[in-house]
Amino acid sequence: MAAAANSFLTPTLSLRRTSLFHLAPQISRFDADNNKNSFISSKFLLSGLSLSKAPDVVQASPESTNAISSLMSDMDSDPIPMPVVLIDQDSDPVATIVQLSFGDRLGALIDTMKALKDLGLDVSKGIVTTEGAVKQTKLFITRLDSGRKIEDPDMLEQIRLTIIDNLLKYHPESSERLAMGEAFGVKAPVEKPDVDVATHIHIQEDGPKRSLLYIETADRSGLLMEVIKIMSDINVDVESAEIDTEGLVAKDKFHVSYRGAALNSSLSQVLVNCLRYYLRRPQTDEDSY
Repeated sequence: MAAAANSFLTPTLSLRRTSLFHLAPQISRFDADNNKNSFISSKFLLSGLSLSKAPDVVQASPESTNAISSLMSDMDSDPIPMPVVLIDQDSDPVATIVQLSFGDRLGALIDTMKALKDLGLDVSKGIVTTEGAVKQTKLFITRLDSGRKIEDPDMLEQIRLTIIDNLLKYHPESSERLAMGEAFGVKAPVEKPDVDVATHIHIQEDGPKRSLLYIETADRSGLLMEVIKIMSDINVDVESAEIDTEGLVAKDKFHVSYRGAALNSSLSQVLVNCLRYYLRRPQTDEDSY
């Protein structure tokens, strides 16, 4: 970093970064056991072979510094990427998987992992993948007291809100793309969730013993708990869920059943009607179900 700074002070030199490899995706892993939030390895994977990532080469050439100024200006004017928080209950038998991406702007998320530990959770493993312009962090989370995945809907909502809160704190520019940026961000989103995001609800069979419920609606605090409560009120059981927050929109999938079987058409319609009533703002797709 010091060398780079000195180059900026020399008017006759400019910098050009040359990557030695152009292989994708790049994968990094880190271990969060015992608060060791350190990266274990950083490699490129290709055709079953791993090549240790070589450092970037910084070269100096006697060119004008206008290129650097132009590049910095372009970076400042980059559009705000889409923040995505996905909670996956199906892919791993013992851990809840949380995936988080915000373009290429995420760091090591040490503060986020500390906040999750404060909730009584353990981040047992993490994987960071970079593909194109998007860096995605995948955290494997279990309960500290039992070592099992998180089943409590209230805790799942706390995890989601904790991650979004940290995203707003450490990447305040994300407030332009998040529903909670309206109340807690430095800049409210241009689109308004209560006006610009419609609701869609669909139920389909997913085998003889369960159905798949898909909800797309404007994101808001407490949404998951309310949806779970509505299903509980009509005795619909939630077997697993995938909670996906993409900017202003919540895209949630639930595997549901009734007395150990898939929902029949009558109960499916009742469930859709109940959800449609609760999620009726700003508008609900009339073709739902």
